[in-house]
Amino acid sequence: MTHDFTELPVVDLQAFGASGDERAVLAAELVSICHEIGFFVVVNHRVATDIVDAIFDMMQTFFALPSAQKELIDKRNSPHFRGWESVGSEQTNNRPDMREQIDVWSEWPARTGTSERPHDNLHGPNQWMPDAMVPRQREIVGEWFRQLGQLGDQLLGLLSLGLGLGEDHLRKQFGAEPMSLTKLISYPPTPAGHAGVNPHHDTGFLTVLAPGPTPGLQVQNPAGLWVPVPYVAKSFVINLGEMLQAMTGNYLVATPHRVITHHPRQSAGYFHGPSLDTRLDPLPLDPSFAAAVAASPRHATAGFMAGRAATEAGVADMAADTTSSTYGEQLWNYFARSYPENMATHYPGLTPDAG
Repeated sequence: MTHDFTELPVVDLQAFGASGDERAVLAAELVSICHEIGFFVVVNHRVATDIVDAIFDMMQTFFALPSAQKELIDKRNSPHFRGWESVGSEQTNNRPDMREQIDVWSEWPARTGTSERPHDNLHGPNQWMPDAMVPRQREIVGEWFRQLGQLGDQLLGLLSLGLGLGEDHLRKQFGAEPMSLTKLISYPPTPAGHAGVNPHHDTGFLTVLAPGPTPGLQVQNPAGLWVPVPYVAKSFVINLGEMLQAMTGNYLVATPHRVITHHPRQSAGYFHGPSLDTRLDPLPLDPSFAAAVAASPRHATAGFMAGRAATEAGVADMAADTTSSTYGEQLWNYFARSYPENMATHYPGLTPDAG
C-alpha cells in the first residue's frame, strides 16, 4: 500500500463475527488502512437497509419543504448548535459551505450558563419538526443512532485489536454521556470557486457516512491529488477523526476531504463521539508505533484543524498543533470556527478558541 493512494479500499466486515484469528487479520487490515489512508468503504456491515432508506426518505421530505417551515427548527435559535441551517451558514476554514443540513446530537440534560467549561453548553435537546410535516422523525433518527452506534463500536473494537490493545479499550474511553452527531445534508450543485463542504478533518473518533448514489465526496492523498470516493451499493464510507490521530501520536490519520458536486446530492453522516470530558491522552501503544511515525515525514508532521484565530493569523487550514485536552474542547473549537453568528448570539462573552 502506498501513501499516494489513487482509490479507496473496500473492506468486507463479514469476518467480524468469525473466529479470533480471522478477526485479528481484519483488525490488522483496518489499522494498516487507517495508517496509510484514513478512509475506506465497508460492506456486510449489518446495518439494516430499511433504516438507511428511511433516513433518505425523511431527508427528501424535509428538504422539499419551504424555508419558512424549515425555520421551525432553525439552528440559530439553539444554544446547543442543533437544528436546520440554510446553504452557506456553516463555515469551514473561514469559508462558507454550500450545503443545507440538519444537525442532531445525542441528547443529555442541558447545562447552559457555565463559563468555566464552555463546552458543557453543548448538552441539551434537539429540535424536531412537527410529525404532520416530517412523520416519525424522532423514531427514525433514534434507530439510526442505535444501529450506526453499534457499527461504530465494532470498528473501534477492531482498531483496538489492531493497535495491540484490548478489544474494548477505545470503547471504554467513551464515558457515561457519549456525544455523537448525525448530519442530514442536502447539497445543491456546487457553484464555481466554492465547495459543498470545504477541505477539512473530522473532529471525533470516526465517521460513518451513507453517501448516497450521487458523486461528489473527494479525499486528498499526500501528493495533494483529490481522489473521488466511489459509490458502492449498500456500503458506508468510514474515516477517522482528529481524536484518534491525537491519541495514537499521528500513527492513525485524519485525512482531508471535501465535497464538490455537479448535481443535487444528499448524504447522511454519523460521527461517533465520546463524552465531552474524554481526554486526548496518548494510548498505551507499543514503541514500534511511535517509531513508524518518526520514520514517516507525512505522519511526523501531520497537523490538526486550526481554530478561527489561528486561521486568521495565517496558520494553514490543517497545519495546527493540537491544543485541546478533551473532546469537549475539541468540539467547542469546531463550533467556534464554524458558526460565528451562533457564537455571537448565544455566547458573546466567550473567546472563540476557549473550551
